[in-house]
Amino acid sequence: MKLSTRTRYAVRAIIELAQNDSNRPLQLKIIAQRQNISVKYLEQLMAILRSAGFVRSIRGSKGGYLLAKAPNQIKLNEVLHRLEGTVTTVECVENEDYCLRSADCAARYLWMQVEQAIEKVLEAVTLQDLIDKANDEKKLDYQI
Repeated sequence: MKLSTRTRYAVRAIIELAQNDSNRPLQLKIIAQRQNISVKYLEQLMAILRSAGFVRSIRGSKGGYLLAKAPNQIKLNEVLHRLEGTVTTVECVENEDYCLRSADCAARYLWMQVEQAIEKVLEAVTLQDLIDKANDEKKLDYQI
């Protein structure tokens, strides 16, 4: 499984918003500059994040974007699902009818476990955990 640029950039953008200590909205051009993302692409990402309820926008000359929820209320699996859909390793895990061997396939069982492990890690991690990691310079220990 490979995450899209869309997901990687969106996660970087909301981390930027979460690290904003001023509690004032951040303008897109500032986020784009700090994260090396084009403003046009960031506009598209913010529209998705806004419709999902992760960020909110403030209009006007001092406007920009803020988190719509506290960082400890934003789980990374929710963000990933909104941007990528479900975590899928192979087609037969999602749809048993995809392959004639699905019912007795040992490899399919492995791929199911991989998907469950990924989901469990992403569900255990909040945006606040990432902020704490950045602030503490400690390695997070995700227990599976």
